[in-house]
Amino acid sequence: MLHEVLGEYGLDDAEITMDTLFHDDLELESIDLVTLSAALRGHYGDSVNFAAFIADRGLEEIIALTVGDLVRHVVASRPAEAV
Repeated sequence: MLHEVLGEYGLDDAEITMDTLFHDDLELESIDLVTLSAALRGHYGDSVNFAAFIADRGLEEIIALTVGDLVRHVVASRPAEAV
């Protein structure tokens, strides 16, 4: 899903690890996070609510958000039998 979002900027071949920062490394803007949130909801349904996940964070926390943070959120949000 990240590669789909990044592909719009010609970054679809960017290396993504658990430590990759959305803001500093991938240069994603807030609208990109909204697009990613919609893709997550479309794929996983309402169980993975990324918008609510980032809504509880301050600006500095959102800037420091990593791919690993997102992965952990997705895993924690999924029903046990679906993981």
